[in-house]
Amino acid sequence: MTKSRLAYISFDTVPAPKGAAIHIAAFSQALAAAFGDIELITVSPTREIVDLYELYPQVMHVMLPAVGDTLIHRILYFRRLLRTWLQKRRFAAVHIRSIYEGYEIALNKKQYCDRLIFEVNGLPSIELKYRYPAVADDKELLHKLHSQEQVCLQAADLIITPSSVTVEYLQNRGIQPEKIRVIPNGVDLNVFTYCLNQNSQTFKMLYFGTLSPWQGVNLAVEALELVNRDFPAFLTVIGQARDYQIKALKELALKLRVADKLNILEPMPQKQLVEYIHTSDVIVAPLTPNDRNLIQGCCPLKILEGMATGTPVIASDLPVVRELGIDEKHFLLVKSGSAKAIKDAVLRLRNEPELAMQLAMNARKRIEEHYTWKAAGEALTVAYQELGIKRLMRV
Repeated sequence: MTKSRLAYISFDTVPAPKGAAIHIAAFSQALAAAFGDIELITVSPTREIVDLYELYPQVMHVMLPAVGDTLIHRILYFRRLLRTWLQKRRFAAVHIRSIYEGYEIALNKKQYCDRLIFEVNGLPSIELKYRYPAVADDKELLHKLHSQEQVCLQAADLIITPSSVTVEYLQNRGIQPEKIRVIPNGVDLNVFTYCLNQNSQTFKMLYFGTLSPWQGVNLAVEALELVNRDFPAFLTVIGQARDYQIKALKELALKLRVADKLNILEPMPQKQLVEYIHTSDVIVAPLTPNDRNLIQGCCPLKILEGMATGTPVIASDLPVVRELGIDEKHFLLVKSGSAKAIKDAVLRLRNEPELAMQLAMNARKRIEEHYTWKAAGEALTVAYQELGIKRLMRV
């Protein structure tokens, strides 16, 4: 039987421009640096198993395909291959991020590991209905998802989550608070560099991230129309989206007569994204008030990355955002669900350049002191050590 120390397994594709992939890459590298070689298992972008060996230092990366016409088929395909991969392997710790890869491991914990770490960033019993609306009416499926989540939560020796809002939710589900640790997301300051934008004649608004319904990107388009009643402005949207989501945004912009003011771009490498940020006047993060943001919780990576760059951030006034900083010191918070509130904040920043500059400076300092991937990795290492996992002894 092969004896490896740690495995990090996730039903995600890595590398990728999504926040999940960035998070996984940062955490896997932190674990490898602290504890030696680890196995990283993620989803293959092809129909084949891909062995990347050391994509990152000391990270043995294997990609297993997830093939099928539906999400359930892809999950079952991935689980079957994962079960085969796990044969004759046992770990000091296995780190999972969802029930998709983690459920069978949780059921057979003693077979696969000494310690199980469950990293809760999102739960399908809450989030899946936003991607597949029919799920909201499928009580049987929702019950099954909730039950499998509960199995993973109960089996875990350590639960990591990026938000105290999520902690409260997990406690309401009967999870002992002593086994939960809050480790917020971080920013790579070498990538998200600081540069104050020089005011130009063209005012540029920017949204980046997925176009999931809970992100409220439609509100940014509505705000764009309101802003243009006062002065010319443009909105760039950068992120992963389905065709119908892009179509809906374009139709909304056409209806509001700002189609020529909206530019929608596909996801791009972080260094290229930063170039867009540095030429923008404001970043908008119009998170909507729903159960995903208010009850489950999250740690919006787009807000943290924006705060690091020298471009002021306008974000919805929600508890998950207030965790990250102070209104009118690190960003401007606005009433969630209100395009007019976003417009008013945009006008304020345009008319008060000193405020915009001060917000940007304070935000960068806040990120440097509290929200780097280095700090997150160190907190993760400490949490692992508390489970009795020893750091790598270096000569």
